[in-house]
Amino acid sequence: MENYNRPREACGVFGVYGVNEEQAAIITHFGLFALQHRGQESAGIVVNSNGRLHGHTGMGLAGEVFTPKILKNLKGTSAIGHVRYSTTGSSNAKNAQPILVSYARGQLAIGHNGNLVNARALREELEASGSIFQTTTDSETIIHLLARPCYGNFSDVISKTLRRLRGAFSLTMLTPEALIGARDPQGFRPLSIAKLGDGYVLASETCAFDLVGAEFIREVEPGEIVIINEKGINSYFFRKNRKKALCIFEYIYFSRPDSKIDGKTCHVVRCDLGRQLAVEHPVEADIVISVPDSGNSAALGFSQQSGIPFEFGFIRNHYVGRTFISPTQDERDMKVKVKLNVLPDVVRGKRVVIIDDSIIRGTTTLSRIVELKKAGAKEVHVRISCPPTKNPCFYGVDFPSHDRLIAANHSIEEIVKFINADSLGYLSMEGMLKACGGKNFCMACYDGNYPVPFEEAVEKDALEK
Repeated sequence: MENYNRPREACGVFGVYGVNEEQAAIITHFGLFALQHRGQESAGIVVNSNGRLHGHTGMGLAGEVFTPKILKNLKGTSAIGHVRYSTTGSSNAKNAQPILVSYARGQLAIGHNGNLVNARALREELEASGSIFQTTTDSETIIHLLARPCYGNFSDVISKTLRRLRGAFSLTMLTPEALIGARDPQGFRPLSIAKLGDGYVLASETCAFDLVGAEFIREVEPGEIVIINEKGINSYFFRKNRKKALCIFEYIYFSRPDSKIDGKTCHVVRCDLGRQLAVEHPVEADIVISVPDSGNSAALGFSQQSGIPFEFGFIRNHYVGRTFISPTQDERDMKVKVKLNVLPDVVRGKRVVIIDDSIIRGTTTLSRIVELKKAGAKEVHVRISCPPTKNPCFYGVDFPSHDRLIAANHSIEEIVKFINADSLGYLSMEGMLKACGGKNFCMACYDGNYPVPFEEAVEKDALEK
């Protein structure tokens, strides 16, 4: 059984065009470091060297996959990179991205962040017409569609292909001539453009621009294709006028605190979530602590609004990966202890408010409360900076099926009892939207309103996870 104690990451994509041939892979490598939080199972880079694409992928973190020797052999003036968490397809080396192929039009590499809800139907159609798949990812479906015979130039082929896709996709593509970015019509996942010297950069998050010294230009719009080549940036829309549905969990959890989405810094938004949480669920307590690192900003906001001092109640071990396999309950409990260590001198004899971004199954929250009370905490009050997670996600977040989501099957009172808390408060839907400053979000994991219909097969796959 999978360990669904925490929401799983989306993937991260990065691309660079028009730099010194010694720098493209190195810049991309740094970009992947900045996006490492979005996927820790595999990493890959493909470069364009004098019109020939070649690359390297492997299992593990970007720093493990790319040695100095490997990077030295990846010379080129443009590149794309990818860090992966598998939301579709198994976790193995053949599913690592970017996917690089040679076909009738030449060479093409692609990196995908998101999840296609019609991937199974498209794959069955393609296989029936003779396509042979090498991976189990939905991303390969896009490659096969692009490779089908089609009249017109490559821009027409891309538009025709992307109009057939349903679901979430922020893409980077590399050809011998261009770097290409594209975003689904709802804009589920972020993708932005920046200037770097005489060249350009694409990235899932703006924090990657800061690391490589690129200057943010703008976000890729939902339904937009951006082609970057020797003539500069050329942009057009393959589909417009769809209601935007950015995944609100990008603000709450996924994106790094120093990234900006729609002009708003995630740290600031999370502080506002914490402030609103303190307004909605006040409590008499001595200290506020966070579940690091994702709860830090909201805990700070809660403290500022409530006047209750913020303290470090847990110390996080940053050298434990998020993909740690925990097949038994004893190992799950040990994982919690390895990742977070409580500070008894801080919590002993105190009424503690603990801030987290979500409760998924509840077992991890229970373990943390047990540790706090064992360390001498007098009371433990849990506050969550979003509404209860009641529904699975089909757009690239690996929330489990309904039967494994504690809030989908239990009342607040039952959850309080299960996690051994003295009280529990979730942020309201209205409070979350107020803090995030808008209405055009996908909130299906909270309200069950899915912006893009999905196949019955997709729901069945989720139930089987």
